[in-house]
Amino acid sequence: MKNLKISIITVVKNNKDTIEKNILSLLNQNYKNYEHIVIDGGSTDGTIEVINKYKKHIKYFISEKDNGIYDAMNKGIDRVEGDIIGILNSDDYYFSNALQIVNDYFEKYNEIDFLFGSVKKHTLQTGFYPKKIFWTFGFYTSHSVGFFIKSEAQKRIGYYNTKYKYSSDYDLFFKMIVKFKMKGMATNKDEVMGHFGLNGLSSKLKYIDYLNENTQIRLDNGQNKFFVWCIHYLRFFKRVFRIIKEQNKT
Repeated sequence: MKNLKISIITVVKNNKDTIEKNILSLLNQNYKNYEHIVIDGGSTDGTIEVINKYKKHIKYFISEKDNGIYDAMNKGIDRVEGDIIGILNSDDYYFSNALQIVNDYFEKYNEIDFLFGSVKKHTLQTGFYPKKIFWTFGFYTSHSVGFFIKSEAQKRIGYYNTKYKYSSDYDLFFKMIVKFKMKGMATNKDEVMGHFGLNGLSSKLKYIDYLNENTQIRLDNGQNKFFVWCIHYLRFFKRVFRIIKEQNKT
């Protein structure tokens, strides 16, 4: 049995209310061969004081201004020493068997480059549907909590592109699946990694900003322009009609 070292990157800024639960979810893992890398964006609300309580359990910690969440993730990638990389943002936490599941999958299916675990996010998110990547974000479970990639595969793809402020993970996944044709899979439905918080960056986005960036990512990755813009306007008008329908109910 392999005992892979798993590197977990946590990005945080001014989130003192949830960062402790995040850290404790790693300390409470039944799989112990991991390192925790915490990148703070210059918190001023007491977050750093909470982190310092557990500093001896954290492999690397830095607090400084950054250029957004993906810049902070890239800083974490630079510090990784493990075989597998996972992202666990500060609003989120793992269940106690999460890393054991990760190790078991990469040990059993050693040909895979990445893994998507089931995640509790609004509802249970499960499965991996790579063909959907050309028109929707809903082809996988979750980036934070649910995504794990071999360090060597991450190096081949490169960093998260900081040009994108909201969806650089989508850009990375597009390269991972379409450009580099890497192999991945999903855990079973009942193998749930953890809980995705509902107060992170994604909850604060305006839909049009999210849609525009998704469209730009598809164009930048060489998708057919006609197809991309058809999807863009279909999604836009679908959103508009849904809002109108909801307003008519009230």
